[in-house]
Amino acid sequence: MSITDERSHAGYVTDPVAAVAGLAGADLFGEYVVYERPGEWVFAADPIGTVELGVEELRVEWDGRTSTHRWTGRPASALDQALRTLPLDGRNAYGWIGFEFCAWALDATAHVAAPTALAHLMIPRIEVRIAMSGIRISGATPAEARAIHDLVTAAQDTALPLPHPTDVRSDRTGYRERVAEASAEIRDGRYRKVILSRKVELPFMVDVPATYRLGRAHNTPARSFLLRLGGLAAAGFSPELVVSVDDDRVITTRPVAGTRRFGHSPAADLAARTDLLGDPKEIAEHAMSVHTSFTEVSAIAAPDTPAIVDFMTVRERGSVQHLTSTVRGLLIADRTSWDALEALFPAVTASGIPKREGVDAIFRLDRDPRGLYSGAVVTVSPSGSLEATLVLRAVYQDIHGAWLRAGAGIIEQSTPEREFEETCEKLESIAPYVVAASPSVGTGQPTLR
Repeated sequence: MSITDERSHAGYVTDPVAAVAGLAGADLFGEYVVYERPGEWVFAADPIGTVELGVEELRVEWDGRTSTHRWTGRPASALDQALRTLPLDGRNAYGWIGFEFCAWALDATAHVAAPTALAHLMIPRIEVRIAMSGIRISGATPAEARAIHDLVTAAQDTALPLPHPTDVRSDRTGYRERVAEASAEIRDGRYRKVILSRKVELPFMVDVPATYRLGRAHNTPARSFLLRLGGLAAAGFSPELVVSVDDDRVITTRPVAGTRRFGHSPAADLAARTDLLGDPKEIAEHAMSVHTSFTEVSAIAAPDTPAIVDFMTVRERGSVQHLTSTVRGLLIADRTSWDALEALFPAVTASGIPKREGVDAIFRLDRDPRGLYSGAVVTVSPSGSLEATLVLRAVYQDIHGAWLRAGAGIIEQSTPEREFEETCEKLESIAPYVVAASPSVGTGQPTLR
């Protein structure tokens, strides 16, 4: 079978977001992951191999053969070793890691029961890389490449889809009461900070690719993603990286903590920014998060290389603006990018401080398992570089239904009403742009295999 690897003419793609949403919505290539980096979108599809990690078993599929065995040790090492055994031949891996992945490193496995899925990675047969300057297709047959070009062309300059109204202000999970309970535990000295979240069930099924397209038009994420993989579909507009390790072994993490509304008017946005930069609670929360990230990077970085840059910079992310900082270091020679992921996962801005006690509180007080929420979408290169994007500001869907989820950082100075309002502000980054599925539109629902 002939395979193509070619680049189109410059200027071919005027709307990369419409292009990748069109490829996903066409439903021609089975499971897929769409991942946006600055200036480029990748559509990775039709897995030739998968690595699935559960609480008890590791399952690897390759070339039509499946192997399943019990795993021991740390989940990051199990995934690393599984990928090393596959003949990847220069291919990248893409996938997701659930929040519960953290339980092994933080002595919280008692909270996680089978058959919880911890991670699902895939090695795609087809990769389509799209930028404003053109399109590159790898691994497709000539006929598939022509179909991809036709879909990308057809998606350009088409109208944005219409959203379905979604109410995010009803509190069916007792969020305010849970915030009050966490605040009492903080005052008792059990931990210093915890991120509690609430789930908003949607009363309809979602067209996930269309939601991604509409939502991306109204968001300015650090990274965005769209996926259908491992029985789960999701689209989101992440405000931060959990961790990246590049080919020069530079570790980067960007903690985001401290939130105010954005996008109402220039005067209102400036007032909110001024309030954010002067709020002792938000500054304390952000400083704690940066300190924890610096400590975690220092544990896996060469001496004298950890550094904090862009400290407490305000960045706009859709309907909110955040305090952000960047922490970097050089990975120790005998450590891998998976070691860096384990050291920094889950993001301190989505868990708590100290992290072990914060995660324990999450398992006790958040009620519903988090799954992909506050986990990560990951990309892994053949050279060992890795990028893990924090899963927030997202819509999720499986065969049972669709939902949104958002959280807020609880510290001693928190009030239940303000933290509930913060979850509403964050949900407004995705809720106004959710597109309901219809019989005439691909839903982006997962195909269970």
